[in-house]
Amino acid sequence: MLTHLIIKNYALIKHLELSPSANLNVITGETGAGKSIMLGAIGLLLGNRADSKTLWNEEEKCITEATFNVAAYKLNELFDEDNLDYSDLTTLRREISPGGKSRAFINDTPVTLDVMRKIGSRLMDIHSQHETLELATKSFQLNVIDSYADNSALKNNYQQVWKKFLDAQAKYDALLKESDTLKKESDFVQFQLDELSKANLQEGELEQLESSLKIMEHAEEIKSHFHSIIDQLGRADFSVSSILSTIRGQFQQIATYSSSYEHLLQRYESARIELNDILQELETEEEKIEFDPELTEQTKDRLGLLYQLLQKHRLKQVSELIELRNELQQKADKTLNLDHLVNSAKQTRDELEKALQETAKRLSESRKNIFNPLSSHLITLLKELGIAEAQLAIGHTIVSPNLTGIDSIEILFSANKGVSPKPLAQVASGGEFSRVMFSIKYVMAEKTALPTLILDEIDSGISGEIAIRLGNRMKEMAQRHQLISISHLPQIASRADAHFYVFKDNSASRTMTAIKKLSEEERIQEIAQMIGGATPSEKAKESAREMLLS
Repeated sequence: MLTHLIIKNYALIKHLELSPSANLNVITGETGAGKSIMLGAIGLLLGNRADSKTLWNEEEKCITEATFNVAAYKLNELFDEDNLDYSDLTTLRREISPGGKSRAFINDTPVTLDVMRKIGSRLMDIHSQHETLELATKSFQLNVIDSYADNSALKNNYQQVWKKFLDAQAKYDALLKESDTLKKESDFVQFQLDELSKANLQEGELEQLESSLKIMEHAEEIKSHFHSIIDQLGRADFSVSSILSTIRGQFQQIATYSSSYEHLLQRYESARIELNDILQELETEEEKIEFDPELTEQTKDRLGLLYQLLQKHRLKQVSELIELRNELQQKADKTLNLDHLVNSAKQTRDELEKALQETAKRLSESRKNIFNPLSSHLITLLKELGIAEAQLAIGHTIVSPNLTGIDSIEILFSANKGVSPKPLAQVASGGEFSRVMFSIKYVMAEKTALPTLILDEIDSGISGEIAIRLGNRMKEMAQRHQLISISHLPQIASRADAHFYVFKDNSASRTMTAIKKLSEEERIQEIAQMIGGATPSEKAKESAREMLLS
């Protein structure tokens, strides 16, 4: 349950603190005093959208912090799922900076908004005016059915199968589409593949052939130059080699006279050896060169084929042609194997579809099993709340599988004898809507272990004896759950274990929303004003005392 609430710098709230009772708390105050603003701040702890424009002082950050005693609710595993430290006294905090940046904390550990929503939704439930409007929607009504039937495990199981089925269906559809495309392209793919495979492509081949062709086309010129160089270096009578040998002998004669001469000789010897190596390689290269017209033509033909393939496929490197060939081979292989892949994907899809139907059927049966108990329970409550001829039924049709199952649910209602139940949105008045919603909240509270339930003007359109009955039911609910009710009805306020009053404080230069817990005498005055206006009579005050004592 909520033990302490702090709101700072939010809308009209500069600083507000609240320590509610463990049972029934009622918050009253004039319209516009700021009760809905409080709910907006509390909603931040459920992961609602934050806006820096809501800051009371735009230069300071907004803080909403709530401490809950959760010792009785066995939530350890819920915290473990997100690696959060569990504490019997758990604190949720939301901060909004002046720049609009939002941060969320659970027990002082930073968390994402998704985690805050997950934890916050297990600690409190806020009923708002918007939620009353949602009562008319089929999705909300289906959630009511699932909550009452405790279908969370069945629903999660179904949705896991549903997602797998969608993935399998998408894979099957994609393979079918690809199969059609590949089969249409298969002849062209095979033609291109045969052409590239026949070319027997090799990495680096183009550059090697281009170099070889240059040599072959200039063979005579190259051989002539080689011959001249070799003669000058080693074959002629006065070749460089013989001259170097003579110089070497002269160096050897003087080398012993000085270490520097010896060093010069060593350098000279290295140069002479290097030159001899060059000469030997030149002779080897010269022997390789031979003008071969046939080989030259073969090389030109091979290059022509490579150039043609590169131009045809708009590529620049043989390596890219090889990559294209491999891709075409994969396509060809896949085309040959495609029927098997399609059949395999279809089999997987069919198996998941069967599993989907089975899990959907189990979920649907669980839902149908509670139609009568839930209807009877709600009718009993509605009659007690003044709709003597209340009729309520749950319309149900089977639809194609979707994210929520195969059920289309609609709550049908009639408040009048002899009038068949129809969809809520068509027949329920504002007060009837409020009573239906309260009845739903009441039965849901019996089914869930929710620490705190907040009701925002769920008594709209109700008065008199019905309001008394509603207050009594709230009192009962508050024995199982901490209940915080925002109300305009004295009958509700009189049932509270703790009564808080929200008001606008105009004592400073700027209006602020404030809240205070009322004493017994202050409660009498507030309830009397709710009965008789701003200046209640003694009779109104006496009525207030009677309400508090009843």
